[in-house]
Amino acid sequence: MRIRLALLTACLSLATALPARAAATDTHLEGRLASGAAYVMDVPASWNGTVLLYSHGYTPAGAPNPAQNTPGAAARDKLLAEGYALIGSSYATNGWAVTEAVPDQLATLDLFTERFGAARRTLAWGTSYGGFVTTMLAERHTGRFDGSLSMCGLVQGGVANWNSTLDPVFALRTLLAPDSGIRLAGFAGQTEAVAAGKALTTKVDAAQRTPEGRARIALAAALHNIPGYNDSSQTVPGPTDWQTQQVNQYTAVRGLIQMPAFSWRQEAESRAGGNPSWNTGVDYTAMLARSPLYKEVKELYKEAGLSLRTDLSALDRAPRVSADQPAVRWMRNTSVLSGRLTDPQLNIHTTGDALIPVQAESAYRRAATAAGSGPLFRQAYVDAPGHCTFTPGETLAALRTLEHRLDTGRWDTSPAALNSRAAAEDSTAEPRYVPYRPAAYPRPYDLAHPGD
Repeated sequence: MRIRLALLTACLSLATALPARAAATDTHLEGRLASGAAYVMDVPASWNGTVLLYSHGYTPAGAPNPAQNTPGAAARDKLLAEGYALIGSSYATNGWAVTEAVPDQLATLDLFTERFGAARRTLAWGTSYGGFVTTMLAERHTGRFDGSLSMCGLVQGGVANWNSTLDPVFALRTLLAPDSGIRLAGFAGQTEAVAAGKALTTKVDAAQRTPEGRARIALAAALHNIPGYNDSSQTVPGPTDWQTQQVNQYTAVRGLIQMPAFSWRQEAESRAGGNPSWNTGVDYTAMLARSPLYKEVKELYKEAGLSLRTDLSALDRAPRVSADQPAVRWMRNTSVLSGRLTDPQLNIHTTGDALIPVQAESAYRRAATAAGSGPLFRQAYVDAPGHCTFTPGETLAALRTLEHRLDTGRWDTSPAALNSRAAAEDSTAEPRYVPYRPAAYPRPYDLAHPGD
């Protein structure tokens, strides 16, 4: 009798200890982490041993912030059917929340391991701001992941991002509203930031009605590398259709002013304790000359009868914006990438991205090369307008390519290979990977270059 009771107790204990992957049904879990962030987990009954930790994009302050574990429903359904475990969290706060996002994602992974057991393979992936979070996870918590996939990521890092966001609005204020006193940084609060954004938008809207104003808006767009075709609803411009390109850029410039350059900047400043960006010492003539949009700007100035040299001289003479050094240090310590990878990472980006221009990839390639991570790092490009406008097939093709590298030790990131994988994943959409090399990022800043 005692032996039977001991055996029964042992069996019950074993059953309790078995991970949920042995359960007969799929598992869906939602809950809250200790930080207050929400998490969501989907684990198939026939879990294949791979867990994908998804980091979502930027969520403005005040917006809903649900947990997400995939870029979209189509990818989720296909991956679950193939046995992948999908997990992810919201972040404890909205906005420039990297100091919460990274620990919240790690806590979600810890909770998954506690509940379901250790994974055979753990991959980090994310889109937009989440692509930045993914790369932070890959660089700073290397032992937790086997590989990573950053999609349309903000991989230029925090300092470079806010510097590059400052440049176009500085040009617009200098050329369209030189005596307006519109503040560009160092805001006292959201009210002041939003008011400044509205004031500059009014000036830009008025300028768009004249050839001179349109040329100057194109100049500002070129400093941020805003492409001339950046939304699928736009008219596709011809190679020398400067007017259509400019109209398309104007829409994106308005969006930049209304959210990232003012409202989102103020939120980031509130975390950093001041203004973390500057344009002291910047040569805007040289920056424009390096922009892939230089030809467009030159032609629009010529058509408007304006002197580009005169306007560039005005930018050179205008009082500059200085950074608050403690805020720069905070941004450097929390939000700047090093390029140091110990496991493979693949980055993909759309060529027509106005929110995080594709040149961000050049910034991270610069860092990864300097840090000696070149063999572990690859980039691929989708010829499409918009931010993160990948088809489900293109997204899954990137994931398969990363897995192929982990399985074989070799990269196969040619457009032909990626398009073949994308077509196999989704026969309803034409895959759009192309050979592409973006221009240099205007003002890179990373930990691999002490001179930055």
